[in-house]
Amino acid sequence: MRCTGVALLWVLFSSWTIQTQAQMRISPEIVQQWANDFGKQLSALSNRYSGAQLLQKKYKDVEPIVKMVEVDGSKMVKEFAEGMENMLGRKMKSAKRMAEAAEDADLYHEYNATLEFDYYNSMMINTQDEDGNYVGLGGEFPLEQNEHFNKLPVNIQQSVIQVPTNVYNKDTDILNGVFMSEALNDVFISNFEKDPTLTWQYFGSSTGFFRLYPGIQWTPDENGVVTFDARNRNWYIQAATSPKDIIIAVDISGSMKGLRLTIAKHTINTILDTLGENDFVNVIAYSDYVQYVEPCFKGTLVQADLDNREHFKLLVEELQVKGEGKVKKAMKESFKILNEAAAEERGSLCNQAIMLITDGAMEDFQQVFEDFNWPDRRVRVFTYLIGRELTFASNVKWIACNNKGYYTHISTLADVQENVMEYLHVLSRPMVINHDHDIIWTEAYMDSVLPNTAELFNTQAESLLLMTSVAMPVFSKKEETLSHGILLGVVGTDVPLKELMRLVPRYKLGVHGYAFLNTNNGYILSHPDLRPLYKDGKELKPKPNYNSVDLSEVEWEDTEDALRTAMVKGENGALSLDVRATVDNRRRVVFLKNEYFYTTINETPFSLGIVLTKGHGKNVFIGNVSIEEGLHDLTASDVTVANEWTYCETDIDPHHRKLTQFQAVVQYLMGKEPDLECDERLLQQTLFDAVVTAPMEAYWTALLLNASGIDGGVETAFLGTRSGLMRTIRYVGVEKRVAKKFLSPSDKKNLFTLDHFPVWYRRAAENTAGRFLYYVPTEDSIRDSKFVIAVTSVTVTVNKKTAIAGATGVQMSLEMLEKRFWSTANQANDTDCSGVEGLCPISCTDNADINCFVIDNNGFIIISKDRTDVGRFLGEVDGSVMSQLLRMGMFKRVSLYDYQAMCKVNSHSASSARPLLSPFYNLLAGLKWFLSNFLLFLLDFNIYNLWQTDYFVEASKKSRGGILQPCDTEYPSFIYEPSIKETNSIIKCGRCQKMFVIQQIPESNLLLLVSQADCDCSRQYSPITMEPKEVKYNASVKCDRMRSQKIRRRPESCHAYHPQENAKDCGGAVIISLSIMLFQACLLVSVLICQ
Repeated sequence: MRCTGVALLWVLFSSWTIQTQAQMRISPEIVQQWANDFGKQLSALSNRYSGAQLLQKKYKDVEPIVKMVEVDGSKMVKEFAEGMENMLGRKMKSAKRMAEAAEDADLYHEYNATLEFDYYNSMMINTQDEDGNYVGLGGEFPLEQNEHFNKLPVNIQQSVIQVPTNVYNKDTDILNGVFMSEALNDVFISNFEKDPTLTWQYFGSSTGFFRLYPGIQWTPDENGVVTFDARNRNWYIQAATSPKDIIIAVDISGSMKGLRLTIAKHTINTILDTLGENDFVNVIAYSDYVQYVEPCFKGTLVQADLDNREHFKLLVEELQVKGEGKVKKAMKESFKILNEAAAEERGSLCNQAIMLITDGAMEDFQQVFEDFNWPDRRVRVFTYLIGRELTFASNVKWIACNNKGYYTHISTLADVQENVMEYLHVLSRPMVINHDHDIIWTEAYMDSVLPNTAELFNTQAESLLLMTSVAMPVFSKKEETLSHGILLGVVGTDVPLKELMRLVPRYKLGVHGYAFLNTNNGYILSHPDLRPLYKDGKELKPKPNYNSVDLSEVEWEDTEDALRTAMVKGENGALSLDVRATVDNRRRVVFLKNEYFYTTINETPFSLGIVLTKGHGKNVFIGNVSIEEGLHDLTASDVTVANEWTYCETDIDPHHRKLTQFQAVVQYLMGKEPDLECDERLLQQTLFDAVVTAPMEAYWTALLLNASGIDGGVETAFLGTRSGLMRTIRYVGVEKRVAKKFLSPSDKKNLFTLDHFPVWYRRAAENTAGRFLYYVPTEDSIRDSKFVIAVTSVTVTVNKKTAIAGATGVQMSLEMLEKRFWSTANQANDTDCSGVEGLCPISCTDNADINCFVIDNNGFIIISKDRTDVGRFLGEVDGSVMSQLLRMGMFKRVSLYDYQAMCKVNSHSASSARPLLSPFYNLLAGLKWFLSNFLLFLLDFNIYNLWQTDYFVEASKKSRGGILQPCDTEYPSFIYEPSIKETNSIIKCGRCQKMFVIQQIPESNLLLLVSQADCDCSRQYSPITMEPKEVKYNASVKCDRMRSQKIRRRPESCHAYHPQENAKDCGGAVIISLSIMLFQACLLVSVLICQ
């Protein structure tokens, strides 16, 4: 009986399985028919409303009269570099004129200890008191919005003075310096007249004030504080000193606890902030023994780039006090590192210095200096005595004075900044005495000081937000101060990289081509793939390492570093690479054969590279039409040109600055503005394209006026050409359009910009001409208003050489395509199903047990029953089918890498069990926090920094919870492999089998996928996502990567020694005055904390 029951169950199960499989068989023939029918509809729609066939015919007609030219990349890169040399040369001449004027003004200025002088303080201008009178150091200061200065209100007839909050703005040194530097006003104005492309010009004084032209109203931060100090800026520090190797040795013995350790850490961080990418550094801590704050860096020097500096800062925060301070051991280790670096020609090979941070030195340490540093005293030693105790001041000062260094006493956090800056003035002495006016160029940086920086973050391409500065030191030429080598300050001017990259016209590089700049250290100065910003919530912020991104991290296909090495060495040459490029928010991969051409930019530390794509990217065609004919078609209502391109130079003459590029072109061609400097070749191409594409306006207009009307859902037709010319027609009004933002001025991704062609143009260029490519844009902002873009390229062929002439397309609502598809993918109930195996009749809308998808060649869903699937990757929705397609070879997974990613890091936290030790723990911890901060406030209080809140501002910035940090990630992209013809498959999923059929939709990049819906494979197949995964490195590999020193080109000049230097000027003790009441209050609080 039992066996009979089992047999019966087996029969029932078998018959159910057979029946299920028979029911769920999907006919490949039916799916093929649907794909063919839908493809015909798509092709007809796209061709009709874009006019692609007419446009291709018009370019075909002109092939006999155009000339095809192959681009000479080597010649082109040298021409571009020469243009950059000329531009940067003008900036250097401006800096020289400023330096000469400042030095002459100082030479004839006699210091006046009782000087009273009113100046325009950038914080006070145009500010009135309650009675309507202008406040002191203010006054009426006319400001006018200026296009050239990012539309900021400025005064181009006058400079202003900015003084940091912690510097007294009526200090005698400040007043004398400001009075002396008034002579710069005329030089600023003259420079701007000689070179109208100049932006900000400035003088940063060694006393702390900052003179800026043109004058602006300076805006303090949210706390009312001006923390900007010119002496902390990279341009000031690099100009004031030569490259340097620095060892920071900090005392962490038991006596350094509490406030002393806090001040010591702040001192280390401030020293680190004075270093740049041409400097090298290491940080050691000592007590009974010497320890490296980063054990991986033991015995070596590492480049002081932003990455390493920030890494050191994090480690310094973890330092704890213990033991007894053995300064001899620290000195021996420091000298050992520096001597080995010099012997092995590592590091900067210029200045070398040890920064000793301690609260006292008791040992007999003279022997160390006799053994390692005397008599040459090649290594300077700077000492920082921490705390109010002066018992060991003479010892600490002796170390500095006998090793050509400088001694300072730091008793409060407010003292740190000014005292640290002293070492820069000492290192500058040899250069000052020699009067060597070395011109320096900074790495790329983002000026976060300007009031409208946040607005620029949201409106400009990321890589074009950056700038570089040219700077030059200003010395005292007075004979009596010669041996002291007095640095008066640094002059400089900014060069927005956007203006520099305008000298490489986008149209000359082709659809996928681009230009880039890198520094002598191999870091990116400008590159279209440089992404210096990241999103923190809704706010855009600069990445911590945004200006130390290496060329090899962007051009990562150059695995041998051949390109990087050649460019860093300043060589000229060419290189070919097969690369995986990406488009559409890095979601889609494009395989390109790139040719790189590179050369150095003379008189600068920079190298220029350009990229041309092999094949169509290396060919351009030249046609010619009359100005009259071209101008007629150019001024048609549907025409625009790329406003970020430079057809005509509108920034030279202030009269032209308010002209758009289109207005400038038209006025120049009409003879109304003959003084405009215009790109004749680009104008020639633009006029030619305007004439060839002119029939499109009539074609589109005829469709619009046709009695049969426009198919509902067809919204916009558009075309773009290699000259940046665009024609657009809106088939429906803005109120009815789904894609309201598409091709609007804010839609940067779909317009010609300074650093890229439109997304649709780049995608069309890699697709067969005449064959439409369809996709749903993936921007977050349009997820609720879905639309589809169909686009195809248009080419010109002469003597078997092909060049891209442009691209044309149509934008349609998703809803319209969905209706057409659901109508097509549907069999009526009275369908003759005789001879058909499997489901019949079958319908994508009526059959609940099948799923239908239209996907593109990258696996993104365009049509689905579930509207929320649109725009998503198929693998996220159905991992089983995507896995099978990958196994079949129909789709290929391509690995991509992002070396500029940001990853979440868990914040450090105390043991969660500790509060359980005592019910009063939280109360005591809170009391201790209050008392310790109160103590810090008391000790940090003095009359000159009554209003100083920098410390508290900094403290609030360092709260670390759920933060993002730079990391490396790997992420996939997927691409359809059309050579695989297999159309159907069965996936085994436990107790069921899922069948699916996939067919290509003809004349498109789309695929139709029909799959069984009632077989759940989610347990056997997890979703396949495109989410990036952090590349984890083990400790050994991570250490090797951190220690590795890539090839770099050292700066040519070095000023480390001069025989006339007055080394006896080595600092002095600070007079301490502390009230008895304050001392007793501090003592009481410290006792309470200890208890």
